[in-house]
Amino acid sequence: MMTFKANTIFLIFVSTIIIACNSSKKEPIDSSKTDWIIANLLEKEPDQISIQGNPKLVNAPLGKAVCFDGIYDALFLDQMPLKDANSFTVEMIFKPSEVEAPFEQRIVHIGEVSKDRMLLEIRAKNGQWYFDGFVASNENKKALIDEKLTHPLGKWYHVALVVTPNSIITFVNGKKEIEAPFLFKPINTGKTSLGVRLNKKSWFKGSIYRVKISKKVVLPNHFIHF
Repeated sequence: MMTFKANTIFLIFVSTIIIACNSSKKEPIDSSKTDWIIANLLEKEPDQISIQGNPKLVNAPLGKAVCFDGIYDALFLDQMPLKDANSFTVEMIFKPSEVEAPFEQRIVHIGEVSKDRMLLEIRAKNGQWYFDGFVASNENKKALIDEKLTHPLGKWYHVALVVTPNSIITFVNGKKEIEAPFLFKPINTGKTSLGVRLNKKSWFKGSIYRVKISKKVVLPNHFIHF
């Protein structure tokens, strides 16, 4: 009887160790996507970014966001999340400011300063803004922009730029705005900036909650929750 109890205790002990070891294993990193809660970058992971100016944490409907002043505030990341992507989707939840908003605003810039790159941009005028999704790849350039597709400043929005090997598409709040043919080759070099172009021109005034980059085509029914 004592031997049986000892064996049972030993098995329980070994099982406990195995469970503890398994539970301590980290989940594998999904290299097919990059998902930034911008407040977390600023607050919890400052070693990942270079901060310019004084971007501030603010409250947003989904949690904390980061507010940029449109003059000096920006975040720079030594990361290239689009490397080797034949298709990609960049989503952003943001709020453009309605107060003294600059006309040309670059919000997300990934890639090189003036060669292969993509940007999420807006134009602000008369209390309204319209979207500009820009891609440059292998000497091809395309800006999807229509000044008639306006939206009120001062509200939260979801925007997306979807790039396939043969086309680019823009969405605002899940609704397709513009689609155009485009011969795309992967953007493999460069860095990332939030709140301004990588060359520190065309500053964004407003708040960003989240930016998600997927190395695939994402359809509106799978966009991040907003």
